[in-house]
Amino acid sequence: MSKHYETLSEEEQQQLLEKYDPEAGTRKLRGMVGWIVFFGLLAFSLFQVYTSVFGVLTAQLQRTIHLGFALALIFLLFPVRKKNAGRRNRVAWYDTILALLSVIVGAYWPLMIDDLVNRVGRLTQVDFIVGLLAILLVLEATRRTVGLPITIIAIIFLGYAIYGPYMPGPLAHRGLELDRLVQTMFYTTEGILGTPLAVSSTFIFLFLLFGSFLIKTGVGEYFNDLSIAIAGRSIGGPAKVAVFSSALQGTISGSSVANVVTSGAFTIPMMKNLGYRKEFAGAVEAASSTGGQLMPPVMGAAAFLMAEFIGIPYAEIALAAAIPAILYFAGIWIVTHFEAKRTGLRGLTKEEMPDKKEVLRKSYLLIPIIAIIVLLMTGMSVMLAALYSIVISIVVSAFNKETRIGIRGIIDALVDGARTALGVAAATAAAGIIVGVVTKTGLGLKLANGLLDIAGGALLPTLILTMVASLILGMGAPTTANYVITSTIAAPAIIMLGVPDLSAHLFVFYFGIIADITPPVALAAFAAAAISGGEPIKTGIESTKLAIAAFIIPYMFVFSPELLMIDTTWYQVLWITISAFAGMIAIGAGVVGHWYRKIYWYERIPAIVAGLLLIHPGGVTDIIGFAIFAALIVIQFIFKGHSTPKAQVSG
Repeated sequence: MSKHYETLSEEEQQQLLEKYDPEAGTRKLRGMVGWIVFFGLLAFSLFQVYTSVFGVLTAQLQRTIHLGFALALIFLLFPVRKKNAGRRNRVAWYDTILALLSVIVGAYWPLMIDDLVNRVGRLTQVDFIVGLLAILLVLEATRRTVGLPITIIAIIFLGYAIYGPYMPGPLAHRGLELDRLVQTMFYTTEGILGTPLAVSSTFIFLFLLFGSFLIKTGVGEYFNDLSIAIAGRSIGGPAKVAVFSSALQGTISGSSVANVVTSGAFTIPMMKNLGYRKEFAGAVEAASSTGGQLMPPVMGAAAFLMAEFIGIPYAEIALAAAIPAILYFAGIWIVTHFEAKRTGLRGLTKEEMPDKKEVLRKSYLLIPIIAIIVLLMTGMSVMLAALYSIVISIVVSAFNKETRIGIRGIIDALVDGARTALGVAAATAAAGIIVGVVTKTGLGLKLANGLLDIAGGALLPTLILTMVASLILGMGAPTTANYVITSTIAAPAIIMLGVPDLSAHLFVFYFGIIADITPPVALAAFAAAAISGGEPIKTGIESTKLAIAAFIIPYMFVFSPELLMIDTTWYQVLWITISAFAGMIAIGAGVVGHWYRKIYWYERIPAIVAGLLLIHPGGVTDIIGFAIFAALIVIQFIFKGHSTPKAQVSG
């Protein structure tokens, strides 16, 4: 680009990540300990690659080795408190002890497997101590890497398991004695070593590794250039660049906050320099980056868990989630467009645009992403598709000297990938505790029945209550843990009313994710506000307004599963998509107060009504909705209304 926009330095980006993303607050180790951690991370990645090539080990072995690596490295890398930042170049003595204990926990199953299998159901005193230690280490590692919310939830569930007889009314159960609880949590595949950790130790790790290799090729920076080339000159261009680049970043990223900091470090200063309000600039990036978790193929790694939980192939889930994700970003794009027209926000000038020939020349960087989608759609296993895509990314990087990875780059990518996986491993282990308690106590059914009783057994009130529960449960939790919690606690109520499993799980997943931009705890919005200099809560409110589609789309695929391509034809999907898109245009105009011109309150109300009718499935509602939609457009042109600010660069 010919004009330079001041962006955040790598150091400033890291500081923001450490403030709003617990997974980023690591020690900066040097010397012998630094090398131990470096080779530990490298060995972690090599173990995962080896087992994916030559065959995954038996469940307990694969998962405990994965857990042992993660716990030991977490205690070496993550200080007990963020306030210890000043001493991050050395490891505290107690963390060294915790790391060694983690190695013991990780090695216990591999070393004792024959004895453990022979005395299944009967714990020795050593078994009990190691199992109890595993639970405590997982809770502390989760607190350090992911934060307090999921840690507190896991502790509450453990307490519920033990003190079940003392619970009130329908929540009461027989209770689990401590030794039985320890056995469930560490010596079966129903607790810590359950499905969440199983997915972390196989699919998720390889996809995080794939993302690490893509970052090494410079694909993140290319996403920004490509987005500017496509959307930069249109009305409100810089805001649309943020939407487009965040959608692309979401295909490889697993964190809303990381998306905000990585993409927003560039897009937010650009928007501010062109006169965009601080809160609006931050909100556009926060809403878009959060939507990245909804965008296949990665979906914040939750798609892999979803496949295991509901028994649907991963490729089908990614395909089903594609149209709702596109509609989500289309909704943000629409609201951004109307807001830009309302306030006269311009696009970029020709001189501010990147060289389109250079952008086109680097399009080969997209080959690995296209490759992994194609491989998954052809029915290849998730692990093989990820492995082949990693190899393809290395080959593709060699096309140009600027992007070539080399041996050192490959090693760095392996190390960075393992580092990224630490928080996911801890979160999924803690999530396993929650799932294990729910399974053993029947809590999921009790909570589902409670929700249904409050809602009177009606679907819409149940959905609204489930939405509120998912927004609360999703506050401050990373994507994978977020999904496990919401799907375990909130989804069963919807499923009991006959909603397809996939629709129910995606419903709670969506609302768990958009908790990242919904005040009062809106980490993605707060991170964006830190970059823009805006007020955090106002940025969160603006983000929620921009992401209005995210509050509507989940209801769409519950009432109309065809949107997820469930038992439907292509022309039904096409029609539903078109009517939904038109509905979001009408709702966006009603929310912003601008369409082709300023629209007044007596026009905004029918616009929102038309939008809701178009979004709701059904022939009659579509006909009425399109009739109102068409009438509003005609009125826009017949009655010109007041003049509006003219954009300096038209789209």
